[in-house]
Amino acid sequence: MPGDPGPLAALAPSPGVAKPDPILVMDNVTRAFDGLRAVRVAPLEVQRGAITALIGPNGAGKTTLFNVVSGFDRANEGRWSFDGHPLTGRRAHVVARRGLVRTFQLTRTLARLSVLENMMLAAPAQRGERLLLAPLPPVWRRQEREIAERADELLDRFRLRQLRNDLAGTLSGGQRKLLELARALMAEPAMVLLDEPMAGINPALTETLLAHIMRLRDDGLTVCFVEHDMDVVMGISDWVAVMAGGSLVAEGPPRTIGTNPDVVDAYLGRRHDEPDANGEG
Repeated sequence: MPGDPGPLAALAPSPGVAKPDPILVMDNVTRAFDGLRAVRVAPLEVQRGAITALIGPNGAGKTTLFNVVSGFDRANEGRWSFDGHPLTGRRAHVVARRGLVRTFQLTRTLARLSVLENMMLAAPAQRGERLLLAPLPPVWRRQEREIAERADELLDRFRLRQLRNDLAGTLSGGQRKLLELARALMAEPAMVLLDEPMAGINPALTETLLAHIMRLRDDGLTVCFVEHDMDVVMGISDWVAVMAGGSLVAEGPPRTIGTNPDVVDAYLGRRHDEPDANGEG
């Protein structure tokens, strides 16, 4: 069930509305490809500690927006900040160090490494990764054990502990989704961007993954996710933002979005219930 919307409940459901405590703030973020504008969002704020769904028809620019703010793509113009720190133009590893991490619609596990190794690679500030310290195991061995213990705790939480030594490439699609989310948490983020987390997983795992996402919010993390399944959106979101044609066209609590005429237009085209030029509906 959606959490208590708290201060969001008092907001006007309009695109670009200012949030009481935003963690991610975007202003005039624009991305174009060969002159075709894929995204222009001005502005959009994401409330700290809430689950925000980003929805819209295919080609609306949702994944492109995720790519830009997470450092996997470059904006043509605009600026954005995270937790009070400017992130405009920062590379993905810098963004992740600030506490903003993301997952992908097509999972990016390292197939030839074990599940445990995939997890451990995501831990930040590892001494053994430094060139001068790598030849000195006594310096980093204790930290590596601690990282492995944290990885096992998360694998327990996501019910993957029994697969810790299996190659990631042998996992099912749903298991890879769980691994990618668990691996994101190894980075100790303040916010996660989830790009279609339910895509390609079987119904048996859907409820499990939904429970994990809601637990993230309950643990104090901020979640923003792209999703096409409206039952999922209505079931777990505290706030919904709607994109169409690269722009933000609507925002509001889940209960208002389904009846918003701009949202209906975004999904169905111009007013589908209006008469055409011949007076026919």
